[in-house]
Amino acid sequence: EVELAESGGGLVQAGGSLRLSCAASGFTFDDYAIAWFRQAPGKEHEGISCISSSDGIATYADSVKGRFTISSNGAKNIMYLQLNSLKPEDTAVYYCAAGPNCARSDDISVFGSWGQGTQVTVSS
Repeated sequence: EVELAESGGGLVQAGGSLRLSCAASGFTFDDYAIAWFRQAPGKEHEGISCISSSDGIATYADSVKGRFTISSNGAKNIMYLQLNSLKPEDTAVYYCAAGPNCARSDDISVFGSWGQGTQVTVSS
């Protein structure tokens, strides 16, 4: 069974950093593309990053490009999302999700499994 669990969220001041973790069980990242989404109150899920299992290439939404970085540990069962230069508009619940590829990395419904989310709050 594919399971994902996010952690690492919290309250941080604008300009600060956080590192989110996505722990996988039942599979490794060799088997699935992993995407990060976020959902702010009253808004739709936003796809912010995706890394392909086939070539390891990561993509980023324009809203986070240059500030966020996706990476994995050596065992390929924990995916990280490093959040730097945080802004109040980054405040959201962040989710990781596993899916077949990154072709539709803006659509969480394409990804069959995702975790419970972790809250990131950025104060101004």
